[in-house]
Amino acid sequence: MPVQLDDGAGGLLKNKIEDLGLTVHTSTGTDKICDGETAYHRMVFKDAEPLDVDVVVFSAGIRPQDALAREAGLDIGERGGIVINDHCQTSDEAIYAIGECALWQNRIFGLVAPGYAMARAVADQLMGKTATFEGADMSTKLKLLGVDVASIGDAQMQTPGAKEMVLQDSAQGTYKKLIVDESSSRLLGAILVGDTTDYDLLLQAYLNEKTLPEHPAGLLFDTSSLSGGASASTMICSCHNVTRGDLVEAIHAGAHDLATLKDETKAGTGCGGCANMVKSVLDEELVAMGQEVNNHLCEHFEFSRQELFHICQVDSIKSFDELIEKHGKGKGCDICKPTAASVFASLWNEHVLEGSHRGLQDSNDLFLANLQKDGSYSVVPRVPGGEITPEKLIVLGEVAKKFDLYTKITGGQRVDLFGAQVEQLPEIWDTLISAGFETGHAYGKSLRTVKSCVGSTWCRYGVDDSVGLAIDLENRYKGLRAPHKIKFAVSGCTRECAEAQSKDIGVIATENGWNLYVCGNGGMRPRHADLLASDLTTEELVTLIDRVLMFYVKTGERLQRTSVWMESLEGGLDYLKQVVIEDSLGINTQLETQMQHIVDTYQCEWKTAVESEEKRATFMPFINSDQQSKDLGYQRVRGQRIPVTIVDPQLEE
Repeated sequence: MPVQLDDGAGGLLKNKIEDLGLTVHTSTGTDKICDGETAYHRMVFKDAEPLDVDVVVFSAGIRPQDALAREAGLDIGERGGIVINDHCQTSDEAIYAIGECALWQNRIFGLVAPGYAMARAVADQLMGKTATFEGADMSTKLKLLGVDVASIGDAQMQTPGAKEMVLQDSAQGTYKKLIVDESSSRLLGAILVGDTTDYDLLLQAYLNEKTLPEHPAGLLFDTSSLSGGASASTMICSCHNVTRGDLVEAIHAGAHDLATLKDETKAGTGCGGCANMVKSVLDEELVAMGQEVNNHLCEHFEFSRQELFHICQVDSIKSFDELIEKHGKGKGCDICKPTAASVFASLWNEHVLEGSHRGLQDSNDLFLANLQKDGSYSVVPRVPGGEITPEKLIVLGEVAKKFDLYTKITGGQRVDLFGAQVEQLPEIWDTLISAGFETGHAYGKSLRTVKSCVGSTWCRYGVDDSVGLAIDLENRYKGLRAPHKIKFAVSGCTRECAEAQSKDIGVIATENGWNLYVCGNGGMRPRHADLLASDLTTEELVTLIDRVLMFYVKTGERLQRTSVWMESLEGGLDYLKQVVIEDSLGINTQLETQMQHIVDTYQCEWKTAVESEEKRATFMPFINSDQQSKDLGYQRVRGQRIPVTIVDPQLEE
């Protein structure tokens, strides 16, 4: 990471990792590893207190394979690597070296793009052309423990006269740094931490040396000005040196689907960072050619999720085998199987662990709990509206204490219990169900919570019973499966203490009824909810929510939040009003009937699972033994059970 980040970005990344409950040690070296006193191993540092750990993972970096070069007597770098010049020639002019074995200007490149650039330089020379290797684009975009990180170009400001512009939002956990040339007209590099949504546009501006706006500091807040002006020479894939013109030429030659386009041009097959841009160019060009843009779910179905939903509804298809036999090909994949499972659940509401459905589920739905990064699971019982009795609070504490679970109050006014082993889940659910709890569906693409303030019951500003409505709404929609998770909130007055306007469904009490807001969220692409209707009675409110949610379930794409769905609707909010208020499509009765079916057939998935011996047996780690899985020996840090401590030797300096 020292190559990609500066001190400011590194500090923010360290803080974000520590917010996950991990401990990060930097600027220290490991002197030796020996037997530990309180854990299996002890890491003895050169300038810090020793650390007892159970598992040590070494990040070894790149080790050049230069043994053959050594035997041949070629020049080798001090720390390994075959020394090459700008022509990729070794100390013997008849021998070339490229890739991670090659040491150019005392640097070894660990990415695929420089290797391809070296190969092109050598190939040109072998064909009699004049060519040199002048370095390569080291831009990267990756995720570190769930934290988005990106680096573009001269991230370390090595270019003479370079200037920097920095935006750091510690509250949101984001960092953006732009490096421009002396004239402030060209982007030399960038660093992004916490939010990498601008990576594609910034990378294109860097690779294609776009002229920046008069005041480039504005790009820290809005990069939309970089989106226009793409020409045939615009570089799309730096790994394989593919321009927009190359893609357009291949598309006009017959590469009309993404797989063929990648195969013909190699774009998107290197580091993969340009995949979205390749798809955008393909879609734009097909539209310009008057052809229909491919919206196929995956290679096994030549349909979108919306079309598959309609097929399953019309043909009453309830199993994946029947669906793929009649309307698909092959055996399916990890895209179409969970999508089909979601469609079946939205239409027929059968238990997700029934025989024909179980193999379709992802890791969370498969065990009805949230898989955590250490291999354990978290359990989130439903607490409608955040209202809970002292007796139920005591049960939650007793369960957490008995199974040594880390507990946390969530943003949705529930209690999350972390650290359960898979075989413990049925016993935990038994206890919670006996106390009156049921699954909170925190593991599913479904309704999560309905957050509320205390409303008119307690608050002197409240004008209506927000808690009561929140409980009723959560109990009504708690079994609904959707393309993505759904969150509600109900505020008892316009002071908005429940933050309803940042939710998929937001309700705010007024003197004359309820205002309904739709399609907001606070995720990776925050969006303020839109006001759909005002001063509604409770009955009118519920009817409209039924229609909006079922229309979203029916037409949304795979893993599409309501906020993105709204933006994808041609006509946006006005169109949605026409559908669910004016009944322009004549489907409102159908939408209401479908939602009522979901409500009437609700079942607590935990309860159904533990009451079936067959389903319960699937939670045992061994099919032929009652032996339990081994606890990893967690330690408590600030109240959390932490299994691993990270030590990064690459950050020593």
